[in-house]
Amino acid sequence: MPVELDPDAALMLRVKRGDTAAFAGLVEKYKQPIINLCWRTLGDPTEAEDLAQNAFVQAYKSAARYEPTAKFSTWLFTIARNLCLNEIRRRSRHPADSLDQTYEDSDDQPMHQVEDRRVTAPPDELLRGELEDKVEEAILSLPENQRTALLLCRQDELSYEEMAKILDCSVSAVKSLIHRGRETIKQTLKPYLQTGVWREEK
Repeated sequence: MPVELDPDAALMLRVKRGDTAAFAGLVEKYKQPIINLCWRTLGDPTEAEDLAQNAFVQAYKSAARYEPTAKFSTWLFTIARNLCLNEIRRRSRHPADSLDQTYEDSDDQPMHQVEDRRVTAPPDELLRGELEDKVEEAILSLPENQRTALLLCRQDELSYEEMAKILDCSVSAVKSLIHRGRETIKQTLKPYLQTGVWREEK
């Protein structure tokens, strides 16, 4: 899609001219996809919301310098991914702090279900929901670049070329990351689908 036809880039150019209402529309459209990307990259819902908010703050602060050299979504997802990578690097330098934070978050806000499916859901729905949880867990266990490639692939409007810009690699590398990620997930889920046992549960 040519940049000049990207309606979101046109909205961002209005933000550049001082139209704050235009930015509110962009936030409304992209808030959940950006939160989802951050959450599944980091595995921490609270941190995901903070990073998503930070991504929009950075985008707004960059409005004066914004030039539509790519689709707005590509630009915004790149900002969000860079923030996630910074957080991953910070955690690697301070692993104890991150571990404490994860436990604190898990006490108050579990990553997955907010209701007990064993009580509220019929058997078929229970199994489907459990499988969805296992798929999400398998995605979270992937290397960051494979995980992000798969998550970006879920965004229907992003082309391989746009995903390559976000991931800072070639189109063929994006396709390879997606393929390897899917194959890893298949292999991870295979024993569970065959036996109903998740990894080495005790």
